[in-house]
Amino acid sequence: MADFGGDVEAFRAEARAWLEANFPEELKRDPAQQMAAAMGLPESAAACAWRRAMGERGWGTPTWPAEYGGGGLSRQEARVLAEEMARIGARNPIGGMGVMMFGPTLIEYGSEALKRQHLPGIIKGEVRWCQGYSEPGAGSDLASLQTRAEDKGDHWLVNGSKIWTSGANLADRCFCLVRTDQSKKHEGISFLLIDMTLPGVEVRPIRLINGTSPFCETFFTDVKVSKDQLWGPLNGGWTIAKRLLQFERENISAGLGGGNIGQAIPLPTVIEAARGYVGVDETGRLADRDLRRRLTDHLMEARSFQLTVRRAADEAKSNQGPSAATSIMKYAGAKIAQERNELLVEAMGAQGLGWAGEGYSPAELTALRTMLRSKGNSIEGGTSEINLNVVSKRVLALPDPKLKGADPK
Repeated sequence: MADFGGDVEAFRAEARAWLEANFPEELKRDPAQQMAAAMGLPESAAACAWRRAMGERGWGTPTWPAEYGGGGLSRQEARVLAEEMARIGARNPIGGMGVMMFGPTLIEYGSEALKRQHLPGIIKGEVRWCQGYSEPGAGSDLASLQTRAEDKGDHWLVNGSKIWTSGANLADRCFCLVRTDQSKKHEGISFLLIDMTLPGVEVRPIRLINGTSPFCETFFTDVKVSKDQLWGPLNGGWTIAKRLLQFERENISAGLGGGNIGQAIPLPTVIEAARGYVGVDETGRLADRDLRRRLTDHLMEARSFQLTVRRAADEAKSNQGPSAATSIMKYAGAKIAQERNELLVEAMGAQGLGWAGEGYSPAELTALRTMLRSKGNSIEGGTSEINLNVVSKRVLALPDPKLKGADPK
């Protein structure tokens, strides 16, 4: 990486030249294929070449430390890179939970050995990660988890199960919360990094109402995990877990507020659908007056949310990472995403209600399935109810009415 000495325009010229030389022109017309690996879809030869080029350059994780293979760019340079990619229709092909959640937390809390072992595979888009948090009896009360890791001298022996493990059927590794002390709740939890190919690991996809299976049940039966895969201090996993959740909610909320990006079948915007299916009056306004009002409210709220997410991201970078305010973003992002998808289906009318058949276009069928899938937005990454509790306690500092002497109001 050349040293531009703070000369952003010199970096812009270098980035533009590199992108024009390395971005496959045919991918410009297929944004979903650009991110195929991150989405768990089969890659074309061009998509594979694009991912490898970005991974080798480190620009899939532009601000991560260069010593581990990241881009080592400043925030300003990363912004310029994003602008240059948008200019030619290029999308970042490297993503997933390794980039959004595990990697940033590992950079903060990981040992040097774990960073050097695991960060390069994430940065190059070669290793997929999944999250071992929720259990059948430990969802909202995550600290009640019972998956056990017993110290067997030269290894940990893991037994238990996780649920709603996104992408576990495609993952190479899992960052997993386990119980290492039965006598304490929060202080008895540790973090293990588990190879998903180890004997005793079983994954069962869960079929959702929209016909897809992004979530899984994951079972651990006498799984032997190397002692050097303990992440953080023994019985100190809860602190890391909370920090990782902040990164998760920050990234989920940013994605929810950005529209239906990364769809295998592109969807029209709500405005495009309303104009195309409902039509406009003689003045060029949307013909359905009530839908026009609700659509306007939604668009204003969505735009305000996007600007707030951008401001919060800038503040997080200047203050060394996201804060508990990510719970506000996650709650609002889920609500806005659900409203967007419901309005899209409503605008399509009867054409937005098809499940299969020749009478519906691929986009119409996708719109319905996307709307059904979005119902899970208020559950994944922390339920809306739990996020509201976090906001009340850690952002607004409201008293807990269950505590003695607290004001019930």
